[in-house]
Amino acid sequence: MTTIIAVVEDDPDQRENYSDVLTAHGYEVRTYPDRPTAEAAFNLELPDLAMLDIMLGEDMNGGFDLCMQLRNMSSTLPIIFLTARDSDADRISSQRMTAWDYITKPVSLEFLVARVHALLKISDQLQTAPTESATISVGSLELNENSMLVHWKGQPVNLTLTEFWIIESLTRNPGHVKTYDGLSDVTRQGLVERNTINGYIRRIRNKFRTLDDSFDRIQTVHGTGYKWEQDST
Repeated sequence: MTTIIAVVEDDPDQRENYSDVLTAHGYEVRTYPDRPTAEAAFNLELPDLAMLDIMLGEDMNGGFDLCMQLRNMSSTLPIIFLTARDSDADRISSQRMTAWDYITKPVSLEFLVARVHALLKISDQLQTAPTESATISVGSLELNENSMLVHWKGQPVNLTLTEFWIIESLTRNPGHVKTYDGLSDVTRQGLVERNTINGYIRRIRNKFRTLDDSFDRIQTVHGTGYKWEQDST
């Protein structure tokens, strides 16, 4: 079955370049110059991956609006922002919308194809993963993979999607070390530096500690990664 990639880009030359290179690698590419055209198409059929510019003509945040629409339709669709905007505020907004990647222009077409390959591979792995119980219970923690909700001692923990993926990975094998490389894969963001992983862990710990100031389940394994320490009881 052919993989469908949607490209929403207002610049006709860039739109054509992206379409040509992805088509040459065997993908079916559907291009849209603006938000209304893309919205109408997505309402009929979802792509397998969407690449969105943020600014679409005079629609300054058209890509963000499209991302939210797509997320309402699918929580697992790979979404890449491909944009000239490089502010931290925009990157943070993309993370809150649970986009899988944020790439700034200009971009190497070879790199773009590589990222598309990588994210589609991750998407395939998620869809073909063995069916298991949707709920993980480890001591005082309960995690539901379908609703993507986490509770600690009965209280909800407000996690971002990336933070949820990290907790899910750690608690699947409590007591076992998850390496930095393994956690980098979990974020679905390509190559992620150790400091970035440390930042995610720090924010996760703080969120648990706002509910329980004695929380100490996430243990640092210096130079290697992290593990979820099982309750002693």
